[in-house]
Amino acid sequence: MTSHPLAGQWALVLGASSGFGAASALALARRSCHIAGVHLDRRATLPKVQEIIGAIEATGVRALFFNVNASSQEKRDEVIQQLQAVGVGRLQVLLHSLAFGSLLPYFPAAVAGGEPPPTMGRDRMEMTLDVMAHSLVYWTQDLLAAGLLGAGSRIFSMTSSGGSRVMPSYGAVSAAKAALESHTRQMAMELAPRGITVNALRAGVTDTPALRMIPGNERILAMARERNPSGRLTLPEDVAGALVALCGPGTDWITGNVIGVDGGEDIVG
Repeated sequence: MTSHPLAGQWALVLGASSGFGAASALALARRSCHIAGVHLDRRATLPKVQEIIGAIEATGVRALFFNVNASSQEKRDEVIQQLQAVGVGRLQVLLHSLAFGSLLPYFPAAVAGGEPPPTMGRDRMEMTLDVMAHSLVYWTQDLLAAGLLGAGSRIFSMTSSGGSRVMPSYGAVSAAKAALESHTRQMAMELAPRGITVNALRAGVTDTPALRMIPGNERILAMARERNPSGRLTLPEDVAGALVALCGPGTDWITGNVIGVDGGEDIVG
């Protein structure tokens, strides 16, 4: 029986402690792929991280997790050095699933009297774009320079319909998703001669901790349940399954795409 091409390989998951990152890490581990995970968690959520690590290790693979700021150049260097130190020769998979941004309107609402609510400023805007979009490029540049990416590597970014649609207080995140998709296309073109594929997975509305931070998330979830032709919300496991499938044989010619994983949600107006 032929083993899965992920067996014995390594995957690096940025944003590995919840949502799409955690589900994908576990799905990859079930294909015997070792997992390196980068996450940023405070003490209150660390027990959940330990549960994820335990579930990964229970599949018989290694789990190497780093609780650091993924957008920090210094921390990125440290993670890469640790990967090299443990003998990771080449990453089969890099997943960028970082969901940390500022959810503020660009302009103050028209209110009579009182202190105006906060609005998007330069620092928050640049932080959102840096973490949720530009860091994909920086991680890929440094991993490539370190020899940790090469022919056969698969790079995935996580986007959403928010890259082309508007919602209250979602402007900076929407801009980040649009930039992330643009980075994905540019990287795919430049890395194709090296045999490295780059694709964005556009998940449907999914009940994740990141979505719960968006103002009006209950309405977003209700509308998605109503309009999705498949009759339910997208699950993190749906995205994880698609990612694993795109790591299988015969997928090396799929690159530079934004691939919908949403049960048909995006085609319904």
